Amino acid sequence: MSGKKIRKSLSNLLITICLGVFVYSAYELVSLGLDYYQNRQVLADVQDIYAAQTKASDSSEVEKGEIRKQFKELHKINPDIIGWLAIDKTNINYPILQAENNEHYLYRNYKEEQSRAGSIFMDYRNNVNAYNSNIVLYGHNMKDGSMFHNLRKYTDEEFFSNHRSVYFDTKYESYQAEVFSVYHTTTDFDYIQTHFSTQDEYRQLVNEIKDKSVFQSDVHVNEKDTIITLSTCDYTLDPDEGRFVVHAKISDQE
Repeated sequence: MSGKKIRKSLSNLLITICLGVFVYSAYELVSLGLDYYQNRQVLADVQDIYAAQTKASDSSEVEKGEIRKQFKELHKINPDIIGWLAIDKTNINYPILQAENNEHYLYRNYKEEQSRAGSIFMDYRNNVNAYNSNIVLYGHNMKDGSMFHNLRKYTDEEFFSNHRSVYFDTKYESYQAEVFSVYHTTTDFDYIQTHFSTQDEYRQLVNEIKDKSVFQSDVHVNEKDTIITLSTCDYTLDPDEGRFVVHAKISDQE
């Protein structure tokens, strides 16, 4: 084979490879965009249901252990929906799921469908009916701004100062929580510990959480308080084990 034919064959091979890469990349982009769109639609549906049921529900008390009215319709969709999380001036306005492990809803939505975005879910070690000192919620850091991506707004000091309130609604009770610590970390730090042998052990964790915060707050947290921990992936310190964490103290029961 002459040098000219060899160069032509290599050129054709290179074009074929480039075309294949282009087609594959285009497919991945379209697939990702479609997945983002479907996720937004699915979440919009459940947000509408929750908003309507909350508006229609009266303020009458329910028996201890009885599911509140605004969650009964959600339970028909999936009994694993145990609460709702919302933060003003963010996209965070989602149902909270809980399974028997921390993998089930990592890539499943509340309809049990496969989804890149997964769900906001509570650590399986927590009990929505009898809280541990540290209530841990997980969510993906999605590039389209959904799920826990907007937690990164707390890296801005003005946002941190002016948006402390976290709305934490459960199928049994409704709470307000106040953000007191935000920071980058890795999984080496056990901020997701849910059970403590002594109050001193819990106090030590709370003190370390406060010391790690990018910004200091005047929120007082002691060993008798319950905190909510919001955890998402972050690439600042490590591409695999990096996390961004927001902690809030439950301060008021509505």
